[in-house]
Amino acid sequence: MNRRHALQQLGALALFAGSAGKVLAQSGSGPAYQVLEPSVPTATKGKIEVIEFFHYGCPHCHDFDPLLGQWIKRLPADVSFVRVPAIWGNPQLQALARLYYTFEVTGQVDTLHELVFGAVQNDREPLNTEDGVRAWVGKRGIDTAKFMEAYKSFGVESLVKRADQIARAYKVQGVPTMAVDGRFITSASLTGSHEGTLKQVDALLTRVRSEARKS
Repeated sequence: MNRRHALQQLGALALFAGSAGKVLAQSGSGPAYQVLEPSVPTATKGKIEVIEFFHYGCPHCHDFDPLLGQWIKRLPADVSFVRVPAIWGNPQLQALARLYYTFEVTGQVDTLHELVFGAVQNDREPLNTEDGVRAWVGKRGIDTAKFMEAYKSFGVESLVKRADQIARAYKVQGVPTMAVDGRFITSASLTGSHEGTLKQVDALLTRVRSEARKS
């Protein structure tokens, strides 16, 4: 992608949007996914965990999000889906990750998450700043005081720190990247398209189920 298409006032964000990161071993069955060695422990017991790594300044993540949303609607009962904002130690990405987790703790992911891509990339809203977040939230009729209380809470801060740890464990260097069962990662740079990424995720889910039945 052309990194200059990312939000100019968050220009540093664009430096991180690109292909999936390198891992220590690649699948012998082709380049459509990579195998993580060692695998990463998953947080969901009894279900197969699927993670999307993303950030709001990434145009590819913006393009991918509607397709992912449709895929989530068909999520099988044995799959747990988690979004993890990529940070890479960047303060601006950290601020956007804080915004995402505020949506989570206030129960507003479904109504606000998708809007942020357009706000950041098209409208150039300064959502990497506290004042920018306060103004943007206020325009949507949300209780600003309660929202900002959550935004600055210890709980959200802890989630942001945990997100950075998870992305490092998965060796994520680009977004959007999808991880399956703590063992596999895939992305459009490996599959050739966003649609192909989701098909590969489905194939990996089938593999994980098959291996579980044999064990």
